[in-house]
Amino acid sequence: MSTVTTAATSEPALAAGPSRPRLDWRLRFGALSLIWGFSFLFIKVGTEGYAPFQVTLGRLVFGTAVLAAAMAVKRQRLPRGARIWGHLAVAAFLLNALPFSLFAYAELTIPSTLAGICNATSPLWGMVLSLVALSEDRPTRVRFAGLGLGFVGVLTVLGAWEGFHGLDVTGTVMALLASLSYPIGWIYVRRTLAGRGDSHLAMTGAQLLVATVQLAVVTPLFTSFPAHFALAPLLAIAALGALGTGLAVLVQYGLVAEVGPTTAQMVTYFIPVIAAAAGVAVLGESLRWSTPVGAVIVIAGAALTQMRPKGSSS
Repeated sequence: MSTVTTAATSEPALAAGPSRPRLDWRLRFGALSLIWGFSFLFIKVGTEGYAPFQVTLGRLVFGTAVLAAAMAVKRQRLPRGARIWGHLAVAAFLLNALPFSLFAYAELTIPSTLAGICNATSPLWGMVLSLVALSEDRPTRVRFAGLGLGFVGVLTVLGAWEGFHGLDVTGTVMALLASLSYPIGWIYVRRTLAGRGDSHLAMTGAQLLVATVQLAVVTPLFTSFPAHFALAPLLAIAALGALGTGLAVLVQYGLVAEVGPTTAQMVTYFIPVIAAAAGVAVLGESLRWSTPVGAVIVIAGAALTQMRPKGSSS
């Protein structure tokens, strides 16, 4: 799942102290793919017992707790300065509070499988937005072809030739808007927070903390306190936050530091596959032939949009 990545500094992520033996990066890459792929299943189970805003708030609380623990172990402090915190508030809304809530609301009416595939459209939205907002991001014919291919895949997943029959429009639009929110947030972060002296861990921990506060303010206004605490949905929310939002960020940073952002970002293309498999195998969701076929087309198109001319920096 696209997540809380902030291009806040140019330093290697979580680089500090002597190197220690770690799992092979391929195993960590696979674990990250599984965690983010299963996140859509966790959202679906969480919404079976709690309101979408409550699912998002719980997710952020558990995720923030994991990053706070990591910061304590590494003895890192939160960033300082009102200006930085103001930018972090916008980033937290665009990269966490808004998309997390939209996905939770979307999964009230659409399968987790479809939500996971909608998430894979983020690179497509990102290319469109970067062409407008980032003058240094030059288009190529290959990337334009990827953009067109990707949206053909989206139409295939949605069954456009059938008039979108049986599709919950509201839920699907929410999932697509959540996917759109990520690249908007990334561009904002790139313009306002890149090159800061604080570590990635400190910036992301602060970002999650702000997002948690945002949801803590909003949630009581639109939901009532649960009459009882359903165990399975609560465990799903805990896993969603601690694993999918907290631990996954730490694993992602380690991958970026070791193999570079381009390779680490490839995890995006495995998420819809795992989300679909989990939805079908665990939740018993139905899968029409157009869903996996369209997902493959979306992934191929998204991969093409990420290709850069030789010699260009990513």
